Amino acid sequence: MTLTFELDSLEDTAAFARKLQPLLKRGDVICLSGDLGSGKTTFVQALGQALGIQEDIDSPSFVMLKEYHSGRLPLYHLDLYRIREPHELMDLGLFDIIENGVTAIEWPQIAEQLFPYQTLSLHFEYDGESRKLKVQGEEEYLVILKEYIQNKEI
Repeated sequence: MTLTFELDSLEDTAAFARKLQPLLKRGDVICLSGDLGSGKTTFVQALGQALGIQEDIDSPSFVMLKEYHSGRLPLYHLDLYRIREPHELMDLGLFDIIENGVTAIEWPQIAEQLFPYQTLSLHFEYDGESRKLKVQGEEEYLVILKEYIQNKEI
């Protein structure tokens, strides 16, 4: 099942993250894909704020993993853009952290086949004028998300 949302701005991307936050639980994995500048990091920043994280959240491009523990749930923010081989994921301790909080992974393609499950896959599109967000995941989860989002204005 795929849900598609039209997002008019980066603020709409942030609003989506705020609407999603109450549905998240320990162990959830959110895979984020899309071109540079499409809204992936904006989404994670807003998600972290909605979780109550006090620290500034920025892209983990150079360190690959950033951890935030001051919110309702720990947030693990990964950027796998520079990972070339799946075995490199073991060095990050990816599978050790997944169960401890919410894990948001930018550029997840190399790891997607290794996850025991994938809660949500968010694909961000931006053509310079309009933004779209395509959400895929387990049907039960998406039904709840769709109902929740429809009852709230993004």
